Amino acid sequence: IPDKTNSTITIEDSGIGMTKNELINNLGTIAKSGTKAFMEAMAAGGDISMIGQFGVGFYSGYLVSDKIRVVSKHNDDEQYIWESG
Repeated sequence: IPDKTNSTITIEDSGIGMTKNELINNLGTIAKSGTKAFMEAMAAGGDISMIGQFGVGFYSGYLVSDKIRVVSKHNDDEQYIWESG
């Protein structure tokens, strides 16, 4: 959802959400982006539609933005907000 006034883009999904630990482990370090795992899966004959399973799309947001903000609520945890530095 583009917001030209605030120069932001909002992307929403209806996934299962992430717990606090999952946010820290999966988003807290760029090395955990899954790019290597994705490339290995592709080399083994994987389908390009698998890209969302590896977080590669998420990290491509850094190519076009100064800051990333994730708001997530998992059924087994509270709602948390993670922001890039």
